[in-house]
Amino acid sequence: MGSLTSRPSAEVISALTLELQKRFGNRCVTSQAVREQHGHTTTWIANQPPDAVVFPDDVEEIREIVKLCGERRVPIIPFGTGSSLEGHLNAPYGGVSVDVSNMKKIIAVHPEDLDCVVEPGVTRKELNDYLRSYGLFFPIDPGADASIGGMVATRASGTNAVRYGTMKDNVLALEAVLPNGEVVTTARRAKKTSAGYDLTRLMVGSEGTLGVVTRITLKLYGLPEAISAGVCPFPDIKAAADATIMAIQTGLPVARIELLDEVQVRACNAYSKLSLPEKPVLFLEFHGTEAGVAEQAQRFAEIAEELGGGPFEWATRPEDRSKLWEARHNAYWAVMSLRPGVKPFATDVCVPISRLADCIAETKADVDARGLIAPIVGHVGDGNFHLSVLADPNVPEELANVKALLSGLIERAHRMEGTCTGEHGVGQGKMKYLEPELGTAALDTMRLIKKAIDPDNIMNPGKIFTLQP
Repeated sequence: MGSLTSRPSAEVISALTLELQKRFGNRCVTSQAVREQHGHTTTWIANQPPDAVVFPDDVEEIREIVKLCGERRVPIIPFGTGSSLEGHLNAPYGGVSVDVSNMKKIIAVHPEDLDCVVEPGVTRKELNDYLRSYGLFFPIDPGADASIGGMVATRASGTNAVRYGTMKDNVLALEAVLPNGEVVTTARRAKKTSAGYDLTRLMVGSEGTLGVVTRITLKLYGLPEAISAGVCPFPDIKAAADATIMAIQTGLPVARIELLDEVQVRACNAYSKLSLPEKPVLFLEFHGTEAGVAEQAQRFAEIAEELGGGPFEWATRPEDRSKLWEARHNAYWAVMSLRPGVKPFATDVCVPISRLADCIAETKADVDARGLIAPIVGHVGDGNFHLSVLADPNVPEELANVKALLSGLIERAHRMEGTCTGEHGVGQGKMKYLEPELGTAALDTMRLIKKAIDPDNIMNPGKIFTLQP
């Protein structure tokens, strides 16, 4: 058979839908509202809903769905919680959305080995609530209460990445249903292996284009004895970025270090009822012993003072830390208060940390020159920052202005040896930037892998890259 290049016929979809409804009953949904919810995207990419949404309960049911779709060459779009940002969930060729929200089993926790095995519908908050009684936690925190399966698919990271890494560093093994309906296990629970190709890393970040993840083995960590968090203002972005660089280069074991520019601070003050000075600030968190976190906080305060920042105000009370990080996680919603009635468009880039200050400064200058409102927040410990651009997509001039800003942002990141996306993924929104970033040979290699595993192109087609150069 040839590769899928167009939407299946109405007759094919109708026959498949009847078969799915016969097998899954009311767990196969075709209502317009539910289909649009599953094509939902938090970008300005037009909503492209699937033809049906199915809610499987286990891996065998996913195998059945995949086989039924595969026989008819109908696309399959895996769905977790719908919090992705680059159009990953859209169905440009129609098809079936496979919503794994019923698959929430925490199959096993191995405290002695610091790992656990979960189904893909478990969310990160649900997992950490469950792990608390074991004195353990899973550190990857992208902000949204994303599903673990979705976090695997997009290679998520977030606020803790500077210390604990990203999903690629914290997934030990996967089970997935391939496009032919076979179930593959990519590794065992051992902390390291040299056995064969690293199929785990191949699946992590594949955005549902190679299979449906059905089971995940995760690395866990002990809850720290003490946690301190704090806020430190700086006179400008460069000073804040330089403080970050100095902290990392001197080996200070920062768990989280987040930058908010003065525009984002103003939004957070209004939305989260804070009283921060309206200048660039760093939110920080340290993990360790009581003495250790106190020493780390004191050392950072000295670094900040050297660069004209401060005072560094820190707290160890859980309620104070929670208020701080809740404000950071609500940054997206806070932005809306700066221009009510307009939806922010969130994007991200990542550059080597030595170029971070330059990249942010040039981006802010471009935003100002275009007369736009675009607050900046960043996981600056690893050179990653996010832009939330406020503009009306129904006004063609505004939309064109924003698109030009975003193209310039990615060209700037590439010029500084960075990437078009540090953690949002490619999806539909950033497909055109992948070849300039990685080159034709890299994309051709990805195409060979895709065609070998998914020759009919039924797994989330139209994402990451096109099959034809």
